[in-house]
Amino acid sequence: MTDLRSTRLCIGDELAAYGFGDGHPFGPDRMHAFRSEAQRRGLDRRADMVEPCIADEATILLFHTRAYLERVRRLSVTGEGWLDAGDTPAFKGMYEAAATVAGSVVMLADMLMAGACRRAFIPIAGLHHARRDGAAGFCVFNDCGIVIEHLKRIHGLTRIAYVDIDAHHGDGVFYAFEDDAAARIADIHEDGRYLYPGTGSAEEKGKGDAECTKLNLPLPPGATDDDFLRVWPEVDAHLEAAGPEFIILQCGADSIANDPITHLRLSPRSHAHAAGRLCRIADAYCDGRLLALGGGGYNRANLAHAWCAVLEHLLDS
Repeated sequence: MTDLRSTRLCIGDELAAYGFGDGHPFGPDRMHAFRSEAQRRGLDRRADMVEPCIADEATILLFHTRAYLERVRRLSVTGEGWLDAGDTPAFKGMYEAAATVAGSVVMLADMLMAGACRRAFIPIAGLHHARRDGAAGFCVFNDCGIVIEHLKRIHGLTRIAYVDIDAHHGDGVFYAFEDDAAARIADIHEDGRYLYPGTGSAEEKGKGDAECTKLNLPLPPGATDDDFLRVWPEVDAHLEAAGPEFIILQCGADSIANDPITHLRLSPRSHAHAAGRLCRIADAYCDGRLLALGGGGYNRANLAHAWCAVLEHLLDS
């Protein structure tokens, strides 16, 4: 039986190790910025804290190719070179750090499936750009794709909702599951004509048997909470039509105003709204199972406030 009171929060130095140095936007201090704000609000004392854990090879290979896994392992030893065209540099210990993100996400999903908790949050996760055979956009291993495959193959789920409110389109997830009806995707993001990765048009709705199982809602640069709230009912309708067995929220905070690399002007109010609505849908369709992943966000105050707004709703619901 599900513990109706329990929200699991996974934080730890092993997660903070996933970050790039030398002034890179995705620095290792991001988790600590969130943790400080969560402690200030007393949210950490209300959550059930769990330690990170590292994924084994078999778990990573649910999504990624063997050749790519081995390349990450090799570059992780020297910490030299790039994994992509210039966004994602190698660093020493990169393999272990990325595998810890993936392992911790899968661990939380297993806890939710076992009924050990009703909600779960992990700040350093939601690395939604990595492809099956390569890195992209600061993302080494795609924990979102890994956990979707895990839920399909290990738990036998056929209706997994993936909701992404990061400013960047979650292309690594979308195209990996574009023709897979088990992944019901809803993605609100800045219009790809103005922002990396340049994808996610409203016309992209899935292919083959998965046609119309995907929803892309691009927003113009400068969009505000009012614009987000205006399109959100489409997410509600999309998920309610799917009747999900499990919900994943990638709640990237780079959609908040004054992020250094994006152009949306949302506030944590949008993140709170998304979390609140998804809690209600999770309660109605999947015994409360909602897993929130921090995602992007490069203004430290923004990510602290946005992620705490999400965690607060998970706890209060």
